[in-house]
Amino acid sequence: MTSPTIVTAAMLAIGDELLSGRTKDKNIGHLADMLTMVGIDLREVRIVADDQDAIVEALNALRSRYRHVFTSGGIGPTHDDITADAISKAFGVECIHEPKAMELLAAMYERRGMEFTEARKRMARMPEGATHIPNPVSTAPGFAIENVYVMAGVPQVFQAMLDALLPSLETGTPVLSRTVRSPYGEGDIGAPLTEVQKNHPETSIGSYPRFDGKSFSTDIVIRARDATVLGAAETEVIAMIEAIGRSREKHQP
Repeated sequence: MTSPTIVTAAMLAIGDELLSGRTKDKNIGHLADMLTMVGIDLREVRIVADDQDAIVEALNALRSRYRHVFTSGGIGPTHDDITADAISKAFGVECIHEPKAMELLAAMYERRGMEFTEARKRMARMPEGATHIPNPVSTAPGFAIENVYVMAGVPQVFQAMLDALLPSLETGTPVLSRTVRSPYGEGDIGAPLTEVQKNHPETSIGSYPRFDGKSFSTDIVIRARDATVLGAAETEVIAMIEAIGRSREKHQP
């Protein structure tokens, strides 16, 4: 059996508005879904305020630990959009008005008959040596430097940037999953399901309770990178559920 390729990632979501609850994050779930599809494991998510030291500290911790680090937020035109400065500081390089980004934005504002103000020029700032992540929605690019990918916080723009970025990334072996519905609650399946997990260490088995207003049941989700491994674990989970059923019938008065 060929060993699976594991590629890990983390996300750093930036913005006071996320921590205050003023903005409800939509990017974390979307990133997780997209990375799972292409075989990248999202292992950690951090949310930090618009504070340069906090961003630098979190970014340096994450980029040394994971193959890919994705950020969202803080690359707009206002004074509190400090992500480009923080990323530059983390990498020890100058934050510049990147010439190609300046050209893109200048042309866009000229087409729209709008002044290319100093505030709008802030959206062309990025660490020296960074490359663009295209923005087909509103032109202002994100940027990539080493294993860090810096994208907008606006969900529509974040998603468009991610679509443009994903084909260029190193990916791993995708995770396969199957769901087995158990008519029994977690209290009934907890101990035997633990044994199933021990018997299949190459899988990840999760249990998710459901309640229909009358009784509890459980969705058991089995994940693995190999179809044979996945199938063997699924077979044992089904056998476990059947054994619980037989035991209940045996002890009914």
